[in-house]
Amino acid sequence: MSFFYEQLDFQPTPIGDLMLRRRRMPLFGDTDIYEVKLAEDFLMTSLFHEAESQLAILGLAAMDQENLDVVVGGLGLGYTAVEALKDDRVASLVVVDFLEAVIGWHQSELVPLGKILNEDERCRLMHADFFALMHNPPEKQVDAILLDIDHTPTNVLNQTNTHFYTAEGLAEMALHLKPGGVFAMWADGAPDETFRAHLATVFTSAEAHTIEFDNPITGGSSVGAVYVAQGSRTNG
Repeated sequence: MSFFYEQLDFQPTPIGDLMLRRRRMPLFGDTDIYEVKLAEDFLMTSLFHEAESQLAILGLAAMDQENLDVVVGGLGLGYTAVEALKDDRVASLVVVDFLEAVIGWHQSELVPLGKILNEDERCRLMHADFFALMHNPPEKQVDAILLDIDHTPTNVLNQTNTHFYTAEGLAEMALHLKPGGVFAMWADGAPDETFRAHLATVFTSAEAHTIEFDNPITGGSSVGAVYVAQGSRTNG
C-alpha cells in the first residue's frame, strides 16, 4: 500500500475520465511516482520509461542527416519528447496530443519534464488528433514521426484509431514523411509480425526491436516493442 497519494488532476474527456496522480511507496523511498490513467486503462508511470526513451533513440538513429524536423504522436509524461530533444540534430519538434489536459500538465509544469519542454525553443506542443492529421494530406513533410499512443496496433484507446494500423492507414501517414524519412512506434509486449509486415508493404525497410526493461513493481522484467520503418514506397 502507498503511504502517500495525491490526485493532481481529474478531468472527463471524449474517450474517458483522465487522471494524473502522484504517490510514494515504501519500496522507493522519497521518490515521487507519477501515474496516468484513462478510464480503466493504466497508461503510464514514471517508474519505468525505457521503452519510451528507446523509441526516440532508435527512431532518430536511423537518420544520417542534420536539421531534423520531428513529430511525436502522444505526449504522455514527456519521455519520448525529451529524449528526442537530446539529439542535437533535431531542429524542430512538434508533439501532438489529443488530450488538452495532458498538454496543460506540461505547460503548467505539473509534471517533472514540463520545464524541459517549455524551455527548449525547438519544441512545440500541439492539441490535435494525431490520427486525423495523418489521415489528411500533409501541409508539410517531416523527417521523422515517432508514435506512442495506443497500447498495441490491436489494443487501442479509441476504436477510430484502428484504421491507422492498416496498410492503407500507414500509407497515408507515409505521405507526411520526406523521402527517406523514418516512422518509429512503441507498443506494449513483444513485436507483432503482422504489423511489421504491414509496415514492410509501405516502407522499403521495416524492423521490430524488442525492448526488455526492469519492472520494479513486479520485481522482474517487462517487454516492449519499437518498430522502425524507413523509405516510403509512396513518396520516393
